[in-house]
Parts: sequence; structure tokens; C-alpha cells
Amino acid sequence: MSNVVSVKRFKEFPPLMWILLFGSFITRGSYYMVWPFLAVILYEKFALSATHVGLILSSAAVISVLVSFVGSALSDRIGRHQLMYASGILYIISFSLLAEVNTIAGYSLVITLCSIATALWRPLTSALIGDIINDKGTRELAMQSLYFVVNVGCAVGPMLGLWLGLTGEQSSFYITAVAFAFLLVLLWWGFHQHSKFENEKSLKANQRSANSVESDKNSISSETKNQTEIKAKSGGSNQILKVLIADKLLQCLIFANILCMFIYAQMDSSLIQYLTRAKVPDLLQLISAMIFTNALVIISTQFLLLKLMASLSLVSRIQVGLVLLMCSQVWLAVNPLTLFWGWIGAIVVMSLAETILFPTMNVHIDRLAPEHLRGAYFGAASFYEFGYAIAPLGGGIILDQLGGSWLFFIAAALTLIVIYLYSMLDNLPRPDFVKIEN
Repeated sequence: MSNVVSVKRFKEFPPLMWILLFGSFITRGSYYMVWPFLAVILYEKFALSATHVGLILSSAAVISVLVSFVGSALSDRIGRHQLMYASGILYIISFSLLAEVNTIAGYSLVITLCSIATALWRPLTSALIGDIINDKGTRELAMQSLYFVVNVGCAVGPMLGLWLGLTGEQSSFYITAVAFAFLLVLLWWGFHQHSKFENEKSLKANQRSANSVESDKNSISSETKNQTEIKAKSGGSNQILKVLIADKLLQCLIFANILCMFIYAQMDSSLIQYLTRAKVPDLLQLISAMIFTNALVIISTQFLLLKLMASLSLVSRIQVGLVLLMCSQVWLAVNPLTLFWGWIGAIVVMSLAETILFPTMNVHIDRLAPEHLRGAYFGAASFYEFGYAIAPLGGGIILDQLGGSWLFFIAAALTLIVIYLYSMLDNLPRPDFVKIEN
């Protein structure tokens, strides 16, 4: 029965949703073909310390988080389309420059531009899904599907890059630039098709309203109407900040997820630096295999885990994921450097945690957010990325001062703090959105 419902919900996806899914697949595939090896390129090209590499990556990420919050909140007022076009163009420019830059200062600047584009794109995509799909169940499936295809791209990208001999090659950044140029063309076509699709729905709804005006009020849902309501209700930045400051649950959630992202991000930055400096055998093959394993586990288990955990509350699902994340960090801390399959095993456990945590976090925010402040709430959720942002620097310092084992033991201890913070959420106050609007 659940499979029938799922198929029916897939059929309810508007055409624009399928374009977002396909576009996410090709862009993430090309992105992960090259980006995870950036730390290796910086080390081999300039012989930078782990702290120095971490400082470059963290500085870029911190700036991008601030830009993401402002951009996402602004999207509630001026619309998603314009900002998505802008961030896509920034992707194309920055990755093209990354393929040519040859100085440390140049890398620092261009990596910052790449990070800004990424930080803008993700919350805009999540907020857009909320705009074009009204049904809560279908919207949750859409977010799960987006996460799924992103990880299909992540699985294909590194292995394809390794097979083509592009892994670690600076010129391969052009591939990502081309992929985003293609996606922008698809989006332009998709937005036009979506407008036609919604206009047809509105015409049908208006025809039905002659017989049943009251019952049709909730069924009329055009993107133009949604955007008009959002602009009318969202108010200025002061009102948005007032809501976010008053929402204590959201504040606690953001802090907990900053820590969570700091822990998870060690795989993308510090773990690769650790393995590179330890001169682990078959380094590029190991890195590609870890990224492939991460994505493969998510692809093969995401919907199974979603079904198995359907009876649990969102917070309970996240608690289970956090326990798995803690176990993976302990495994990484004790794994011998030369034990190839030991690293892969730890990544499997971490990937199971990610499969539960990341899409559930997006759904959690979607349920917490008032409709007219969805962009602001997803923008506020982008503060999670501060954890991801400071991870390269924090991890690099710990690597240089204490070593890899201590880094992952500390990450495991931080997971316990996150588990405690999530246990507090139900007792924290939320604002009266009606009073704040007035």
C-alpha cells in the first residue's frame, strides 16, 4: 500500500521538480568529481600545513554562510528565480577561474566565490520545493528525492573522474562550470513550463469555483500567487530577525546542528588532510572509494530507512542518526592507517548516520517554518554551515597539535552534546507569529 502511495506522490511532482532533480544529479556529479581533491591540490602544489589549508577553506565557508542567510531571506521578497540565476552564474565564473588560478591568494578568493555560490544554491532549492509543492507528504518525498539524486551524482562523480584520469587535475573544474551552464538553461525552460502548468491549474480551479467556491480555496496554488503572498507577508528584515530571535527552539536547533555539521565535515576536509599527510597507500583511490561508498550507502538505504523509521518522530530519527555518527567517529579514531577496508567500514556507518540526519533536518525546518517566512527559516538553517565552515580550520589545528586520533575522539564527544541538545527541544518556547506579524 505504501508503495502505491509513493508512486502516486511521485506523479504529483510538477515538471519543475523533475528538472531540479536532474539538474542536481549532473551538477553534484561534476562537483564531486573535483572538489574533494582540492585539499590534496593545495598540499601538493604549495606544501601548506593542515592549519593553513583549513584557514583558507574555513574563511571562504564563513563568508558564504553569512551571504547565504541574507540571500535566502531576500528571496522571500524578490523571488527565488533571480537569485538562483545569479548563484548559477557565480558557479560558472568561479569554477572557470578555479581551473586557471595558480597563486595562494587566487585560490583563496576563488574558493570563497565557489563557497558563496554553493551556500546560496542549497537553501534556495529547498525553499523553491516548498513553493511549488503544497502537499506536506509530497513535499517531504520531494526533499528526500532531491537528497537521493544528489548522492547518486556523488557516487558517479568521483569514480568517473578516477576512471577518466581527471582526479586531482586542476583543469577538471571546467566540467563543473559547463554542468551549471547546462542547468541554468534547463531552469530557464523549467520556470517557463511551470508558469504554464500553474496557469492551467488556476484556470481549472476557477472553473470549479463556480460550483464550489469554498471547497476550492485551498486547492488553488499558483507560484505567482505564492510569491505575491510571501512578499506581502514577509515584511522587512527587522521583522524576520524578530521572529528568529524569539524562536528559542530554532536557536537551540541551529547550535546543535552547527556542532553536527562540524563533526560530519571532518570527512570532507580534515580526514583527507590526515590521510594525505600520513602518506596512506593508494591515497587517491582511497579518497574516491570513500566518497563512492558514502553515496552508495545513501542511495541503497535512504528509502528503506525512511520506511523503517516512519513511525518515529523527526527528533527520534535524528537521535538514532547521532548515535551512529558517534560510533563512526570512534571507529575513525582507532582505525590503523594502512587498513583500507577499515576506513571504508567507518564511512559506511557515518553514511548511515547521514542518510537519517540530513534529509530529516530539512523536513524538520520545513515543518517549523511559517509559510511566509520559509526562505528566512531555510536561510537561518544555513547557519548550520558555520559548523561546516569552521571544520577545516578547527580540524587542521587539532591535526597539527594533537593528531588524527584525538580529532575523531573529540568529534565523538561533541556528538553527545548534540544528543543532549535535541532532547531539550520540546521544552523550548516558540514565538506567536500572529502577534509578530501585527
